[in-house]
Amino acid sequence: MERKRGAPEERYGRLVALFEAEPGVTVPGDEPQRAGKFGADAMKTGGKIFAMLAGGRLVVKLPRARVDALVEAGEGERFDPGHGRVMREWFSLDPGSALAWDGLAREALEFVTPRR
Repeated sequence: MERKRGAPEERYGRLVALFEAEPGVTVPGDEPQRAGKFGADAMKTGGKIFAMLAGGRLVVKLPRARVDALVEAGEGERFDPGHGRVMREWFSLDPGSALAWDGLAREALEFVTPRR
């Protein structure tokens, strides 16, 4: 599990490097993106975003109950993409949290990966 600290952009870069070899995962730079577009720097699988960096915070898509539990534990908050309405299945990790970014990203990847 990743425990190194650093600037959020550096930490996210290490996370992207970790996931770029995963089957079916698309990382920033793999496909053309429009700057400023929601999820422009996101990691995806099957065209669905599972993790991204937004406002210097790791944001992951998780089941609503898991997001609720993380928020209640004080690890972060529900993600607000800027229009004032929070997204119930999106979690924004508090920068001071000790939770490992790679563990949360793995949970998110498993959550959004289509079941066969």
